[in-house]
Amino acid sequence: MPFARLAAVTTATAHFGLGLAALGRPAYITPGRDRDLPGGRSPDALRERAHELLDAAYAQGVRYFDVARSYGRAEEFLAQWLRARPEIQDVVIGSKWGYTYTADWRTDAEVHEVKDHSVEAFERQRAETDALLGERLDLYQIHSVTPDSPALTDPALHALLAEFAAGGVTVGISTSGPAQADAIRAALAVTVDGEPLFRTVQATYNLLETSAAEALAEAHDAGLTVIVKEALANGRLAGSAAPPALRAVAAETGFTCDAVALAAILRLPWAGVVLSGAATVLQLSANLHAAVVDLDEGQLARLAELPEESAAYWKHRSELPWS
Repeated sequence: MPFARLAAVTTATAHFGLGLAALGRPAYITPGRDRDLPGGRSPDALRERAHELLDAAYAQGVRYFDVARSYGRAEEFLAQWLRARPEIQDVVIGSKWGYTYTADWRTDAEVHEVKDHSVEAFERQRAETDALLGERLDLYQIHSVTPDSPALTDPALHALLAEFAAGGVTVGISTSGPAQADAIRAALAVTVDGEPLFRTVQATYNLLETSAAEALAEAHDAGLTVIVKEALANGRLAGSAAPPALRAVAAETGFTCDAVALAAILRLPWAGVVLSGAATVLQLSANLHAAVVDLDEGQLARLAELPEESAAYWKHRSELPWS
């Protein structure tokens, strides 16, 4: 497992990851992008910003970097950063296949990505990822698996993924939607030649959406590495957008809302890696302060009252504008 590499890292932030979903393409569903990103958001400007964030993350102890085929040019930006720093060999690199970026670098595109979990999509996107990341790729995940995904039931795809894993790349899934728990449990049941196929699961979990918690604990107990994404609920748990209870706890600790929200996840025994989706170095530094936030039982109890009904959470997320 490539994540065993993190066990040798002693920095407090070694189990944070940096995700480039917001930096590899000009449009995404987090608010404040006009404030956070360079004007014009050209490929060169976002490449420079991505490299700035990667440098800052590595310098502050982050050792997992997360991209996807559908994150615009994120794989390309990461690959260029790695090639320019050949001395950096202690990081874990994860990417995802299953969505194709279709916006052609436009912020006003009608459709930004298209989902396809077929064998053909895997073979095409695997070749595209290999051309960019090559031997630096440690983890390849199926992007946004839901219970009805053919990726959970296609034996031909499973055979190809097992062959890929035999070559040294770990295979996993990411999940989304109100039925994440069902998708996770279905993935745990997938075997090839009697052996579990998937060795990681990346899922949405945050103070507002906790419905996958039990399934993620089961995945951890089964030996999978759990990667937590959207830990700040696409900006809803940061700054003035944060719920009053979170703002109150943050004021008591002296840290920012995002740091407190991330700290609550870091203490969970099944959370192996927690992703930051920061778009600025300042945001990243604030996120990483979560490693030193100390929450007492009373504060945790107040934060535990924040979850929304899962269907409502995902409906709200589906209505977030790309900007």
